[in-house]
Parts: sequence; C-alpha cells; structure tokens
Amino acid sequence: MKFIDEAKIYVKAGDGGRGCVSFRREKYVPFGGPNGGDGGKGGDVVITASVSHHTLLDLKYNQHHVAKNGSHGKGSNKTGHSGPNLVIPVPVGTLVIDHETGEILADLVADGQQYVVAKGGIGGRGNARFATATNQAPRFAQSGIPGEERWIRLELKLLADVGIIGLPNVGKSTFISRVSAARPKIADYPFTTLTPHLGVVSYGDSLNSFVLADIPGLIEGAHQGIGMGIQFLRHIERTSLLLHIIDISKEEANGWRDFEVINSELASYSAELALKPQIVAVNKTDLPVTRQKLGETISSFAEKGITIYPFSAATGEGISALLQAIVEVLQNIRNRKTENE
Repeated sequence: MKFIDEAKIYVKAGDGGRGCVSFRREKYVPFGGPNGGDGGKGGDVVITASVSHHTLLDLKYNQHHVAKNGSHGKGSNKTGHSGPNLVIPVPVGTLVIDHETGEILADLVADGQQYVVAKGGIGGRGNARFATATNQAPRFAQSGIPGEERWIRLELKLLADVGIIGLPNVGKSTFISRVSAARPKIADYPFTTLTPHLGVVSYGDSLNSFVLADIPGLIEGAHQGIGMGIQFLRHIERTSLLLHIIDISKEEANGWRDFEVINSELASYSAELALKPQIVAVNKTDLPVTRQKLGETISSFAEKGITIYPFSAATGEGISALLQAIVEVLQNIRNRKTENE
C-alpha cells in the first residue's frame, strides 16, 4: 500500500428539507387548518479517528464528500426525515485544517475521537408553524437552510514516543526490526525506507513499553527538497525523544559532522523540533572500522557534553543498554509532564 500522509478534500453537509404547505382535508371539518410539517435536518459531515486506518490514501483519490439532504415536510404535521451523517474515517493522529484560512480545526489523537467539520442545514418550517389569529390559513412555508461546505486539508502525524533520525543507511530500519515487530524494507543502499514505520518496543514491564517511529533518512539540503526532502519530519513532531543514529563505518565518515548536518536540517524545518531531547548512538560496532574510530568519536562528543551509546543492530550488542537509556529519559519526561499537570 502506498503511504499517503496528506490529502485535500471538499466536504458538503446536507441541506435542510423544505417545509410543507398543506391543509386538513377531513369529512365534516369544513374549515380545516394548516398542517404542513417541517423539513428534516441535513446530515453532518463528521471526521472520525480510527485505529483501523493507517493512511489517507482513500481520501487522496476521492476528494468530494457530500452528506444527504433532509427530507421535505409532509401533511398531517409530519416532519421530514433528517439526513444521515456522513462519517469519514481517518488515521489516529490526523490534523484537520481549513484550507482557505490555515486554521487547525481539530487534532484527532484518540481512537473514536470525532469532529463535525460541516454542519447540516436546519429544515424549513411548515405552514402549520405560521398560523395566527389573523392569518389562519398561511399558504407559505420556509425553504431548508443549506448545509455548510468547505475545503479542508488533512495531515497525518504519526503518534510515537521516540523518533529515529539519521543519515540514510545508518541502520535505522535494522534497529527497529530488531527491537520490535515492525518489518521495514532493509537493504545496503540509501533511501531504502520510503515511508515511516511504527514499532512497539516492550522493555521490562508494560509501563516501560514505548512506540518507535522509523523516519526515512535525511541528507544535507533536505529542507531545500534535496533527496526525499523533509516531508516526513511532521511524523516526529509529536515524539517526546529523538534517537539519533550515526554510522562511522566508512573511512571518510565523521560522526560529529553527520550529527551537525542532521540537526541543521531539523532546525531549518522547525526550531521546536531541533530542541527536542536526543539520545545519540553509534551503530555497526561489529565492524572493525567502527571499533577503530569509536574511541575518538566518543571523546569528541563527550567534549560537548553528549554521551554516546555504541551498539550493533546486526548482532544485538549494546542494544539493551541503549533501550535502558531511552526508557529512563522517557520516564523523566513523563514525570515532568505529570508534575506540570
């Protein structure tokens, strides 16, 4: 399935039904009064978050969504049927944005959370509503009110505790496949991962479990559209922590330079994203070149006050210590949030 994380759609709520003009026609009732019923309400358009949906693919190619109108009123004071609501399911983590104004209308972060994006029109009143002492036989009724309509933009931001960042081919996909049940494509060439992946990591008891997001690799100049650009960075905006994986297995590789390149791209996208806490880890410690350069890399980062966690996604070496560090930082973040609340 193609991963689609943005869609623009048109929504139109149902119009209210027309009120009815009718008069009683009964035997032995020569002056039957008005009995026209009201029109029914038009259906609303409701955006609903659903865990069974993982992409906006369906909405990308089906842009127009129109709810049904309310039925017209009938004689004998019968109110028309209201139009059924049109429910549009979207993945959990979807932002609903007004396309014209850019206003964020809703942030759907929980399964079953709903937002009425377009309200149906109210049905018109029948002529029975207008009878008065001086006008006992009104021959008019109201038309229904048109339903709301608008263009909206839907943006999916995956919900994860930890986002993995780093240059292409540093082993992000191998790591997430090692510590979770996620199975992204893994190969020895850049940009193997073309879509974000989520994996649930179980570490210790259930309280220490967390969701990990594998984001396609960034390169220098990504904020200018180079490589895959920064289109997937919205998926780590909600994360509490970033896991920055570095690869120094190539002779020309420089850990600190690569670290600065990625953080420069984060800052170009969002200053807030660049300030998120990071855990820095060096992958591929099973390779001789990495082991040879590891001591120098650890020292250069230590001078800047940054601790390096070496590991090998291929052999599993060092992964336990890295997961323990992630859990501890996440727990501190959660504790601070609880205190602030």
